[in-house]
Amino acid sequence: MIKEFRDFIAKGNVMDLAVGIIIGAAFTAIVTSLVEDLVNPLIGLFIGGIDFSGLSFGLGEARFMYGNFITAAINFLIIAFVVFMLVKAVNRIKSVAEKPDDVEPTVHTGPSELDILIEIRDALKKG
Repeated sequence: MIKEFRDFIAKGNVMDLAVGIIIGAAFTAIVTSLVEDLVNPLIGLFIGGIDFSGLSFGLGEARFMYGNFITAAINFLIIAFVVFMLVKAVNRIKSVAEKPDDVEPTVHTGPSELDILIEIRDALKKG
């Protein structure tokens, strides 16, 4: 059983998944900081610093904090847009990096190899 577990852990896809989760967590911290520290204050300048988090209503003893939900939904849309723009930029950089360098086509001067072979064949027929 231990050998099976070791083989399972050693498989590439499990290790790739682990690396993906670690990188994803680090990337989440970067995107969250970008949104909270740079994008949200910029948006606050345009909408006058409106804060939805205080919006709520009560029903009996229960308090429904729908403002927190609105804030979370807006943050999700902003984060999704930022991630979209980052992925788009990375894909553009990858496509440029994968393009082969522009190679000048070779210019043939004179007859091609096929033309020479045809001439030889015709000369042999004439004999």
